[in-house]
Amino acid sequence: MLIQASQMLLPEGQWLVGDLRITEDKITAIAPHLAPEPGEPCLDGRGLLLLAGVIDPQVHFREPGLEHKEDLLTASWACAKGGVTSFLEMPNTRPPTITQAALDDKLQRAASKCVVNYGFFIGATAELLPDLLTATPTCGIKVFMGSMHGDLLVDQEDILERLFAQGDRLIAVHAEDQARIAQRRQEFAHSQDPAKHSLIQDNQAALNATQLALRLSQKYQRRLHILHMSTGEEAEFLRLHKPAWVTAEVTPQHLLLNTSAYGSLGALAQMNPPLRSPQDQHTLWQALLDGVVDFIATDHAPHTLAEKGRSPEREPPSDPGTGAAAILLEPANVPSGMPGVETSLALMVTEAMKGRCTIAQVSHWMSRNVARAYQIPRKGELRIGWDADLILVDATTYHPVRREDLRTKCGWSPFEGWNLTGWVHTTLVNGEIVYQNGRVNPQVRGRALTFGV
Repeated sequence: MLIQASQMLLPEGQWLVGDLRITEDKITAIAPHLAPEPGEPCLDGRGLLLLAGVIDPQVHFREPGLEHKEDLLTASWACAKGGVTSFLEMPNTRPPTITQAALDDKLQRAASKCVVNYGFFIGATAELLPDLLTATPTCGIKVFMGSMHGDLLVDQEDILERLFAQGDRLIAVHAEDQARIAQRRQEFAHSQDPAKHSLIQDNQAALNATQLALRLSQKYQRRLHILHMSTGEEAEFLRLHKPAWVTAEVTPQHLLLNTSAYGSLGALAQMNPPLRSPQDQHTLWQALLDGVVDFIATDHAPHTLAEKGRSPEREPPSDPGTGAAAILLEPANVPSGMPGVETSLALMVTEAMKGRCTIAQVSHWMSRNVARAYQIPRKGELRIGWDADLILVDATTYHPVRREDLRTKCGWSPFEGWNLTGWVHTTLVNGEIVYQNGRVNPQVRGRALTFGV
């Protein structure tokens, strides 16, 4: 295939209007002009940006065990629509991904269903099962230091120390202090305000856990990744103390929504870690621009509208702050999380078009830096010989996020009504068109990612 006349983002951040050739599943030529070969399919890229496909390094796709919310098929279709050509999925399914057998089961499910590439975390438990060190292929060990219950909660410092002391696999932490959360939950037990979620799981709870994880990482020189960092205090702490082997990510939700969103979205705004203040947002943006935060993940975590206490027939307000949303459930009974793979790229490109960052930075945060951090070979950049995971993006046309357009099974977005640009025109996975002009090709199959090879 020959992609013609697109505006291509090259690895060093410069732009080239020209052509890119794909042979089988690899990029084989990049030039201002390439003559089509006999019988070669051509794809018109005029007026479009050609970028490396997005790699989303934190998603919860709910299969097995919670397929009523999402499954690997619907989630991968949503990925293709949003320009996500590879994902890394978390272990809190039912059963949890804590053994080689559970990992193998997910890999088999993904091979039969996913239209994009896939990788899976192995989950830590207090028992520190031996598969933590031997299960393969996996992108790393996921540790819930807080905001979790059951086997996947690992909140005791002595167990965490043992975990950091053994092996050399990347450890990715959900950094919240469970003891502080439990204490504050008692303090706010009688409040019906959905905004209390941000007070229970407050900034101090996040900072406590991040400081502990970094201390253990430094003690054992252990590769650490801090998931969905949400507070300004954490960002400033890392600015002063972050070593070269530690990385951090931020979600579009924490960059673009704050505690005021509870007024319009109600429980739809509830996630872990929670939304924070406008000042936290400002500090997180600065940390991202300065490289203190390394990349972006969605933490795609779908729940049904009914589980969120909302009627499927009732539309939420189109913009934050336009009115109070009805809450049908007591906040403590509402699950935390929101979908994001379909809107993340468009949200960030829209911010770039406002001048808040550049499109090259967006691509680095959502593709290149992720591939480098997780040592995923041949992905995240437009280079000859690298995998043809590519997206053609329209950064000139705006249209709103609409519920009826979403592919995610949960069927809603906290950004419904937001007018965005940067929507994907065409998504290619391993050289095959998987999404184009609003339609998914269900015949395409992604591949299992490899790490550190």
